[in-house]
Amino acid sequence: MNTPTQNQDSRLIEIQAARAEITLNAQFDKAFIIMNALAAIIASYGLLADSASGVIGAMLVAMLLSPIAGVSLSLVDGNHVLLRQSLLSLLGGAGIVVVCASIIGFLHTDIPAGKELLGRTHPNYLDLMIALAGGAVGAYAVITPRIVNAVVGVAIATALVPPLCSGTIFIARGEWDNALGAYLLAFANIVAIQFSFSIVLWLSGFRKATDQFFQSKKVVWLNGVSLMLLILLFVVLWANTRAVVNNMLFETNVRKVLLTELKAYSGSQLSILRIDNEDGKAIVRAQVNSPVDFTAADVIKFETKLPANPVGLPIELRLRGVKVKVITRKGDKYDLHLGENDVPLGNLP
Repeated sequence: MNTPTQNQDSRLIEIQAARAEITLNAQFDKAFIIMNALAAIIASYGLLADSASGVIGAMLVAMLLSPIAGVSLSLVDGNHVLLRQSLLSLLGGAGIVVVCASIIGFLHTDIPAGKELLGRTHPNYLDLMIALAGGAVGAYAVITPRIVNAVVGVAIATALVPPLCSGTIFIARGEWDNALGAYLLAFANIVAIQFSFSIVLWLSGFRKATDQFFQSKKVVWLNGVSLMLLILLFVVLWANTRAVVNNMLFETNVRKVLLTELKAYSGSQLSILRIDNEDGKAIVRAQVNSPVDFTAADVIKFETKLPANPVGLPIELRLRGVKVKVITRKGDKYDLHLGENDVPLGNLP
């Protein structure tokens, strides 16, 4: 049976081993450069191909979590040399990812953006919560050797390379709003992971310099900056979440209104609905397949029944009517001069 002193010594050995591992992995070396470059290539092509498996592969290959762990440890230890080294590695790694993604983005501007690309352009506070939990799990896995494999799950949950690649690909296409959203997601993940990583390390006894924690103004200031950034990101992403939810509800209600109104037009089907904010207006673009020729009066009638825009923008309905003809063995299914269930004149005995 181990004595308390032996248990304490064993714990100190584990802490020192974890500290050495974090410091080593935070270095900007050949392996770090190659792995992040390959991760960027895999992620970029996975995003362009709309392949979830390709994107997941990039998450597992990337090494950007390592310098974030180094930043966290340096803030807990008050180690300014490690802080500088980790920040340079993080910036260098992100730079490698951006360069590789930009080359691929400029080469493939003709490929339309799929769900994997667009899905990283509207971050919300839920993404921040995932990153906070992921950072805590990552820190605990690093300092607990028997669950080190949990880092794999953290890499997937708190991905950094895919949003960086998404933002860069959108910049290559000149889509600045989407690029900003993707970069915001990457930045939020970095800040949240670092903060929760630092908290777990500090609570777990990584206090090489934290006996003087409150005596070192610089250490306190740096951790305070991290906390303030986290609070600011939470506010921004919460507002973004509300905007996304409101837009989803608005689109759902618009769809319900149009589907209800189209019931009066036999054979009419709403095939495409898209809402864009342009020139100070909410443009509702609807494509309807129908045997009916719609008129301006029909558009006015539909438009007046649409719900109010969540941000108060005036609504303009642009209806694209696609003429269709449905034929059965008895003739046209929807004869505008007869009832839907009537037999066309040409088929009368």
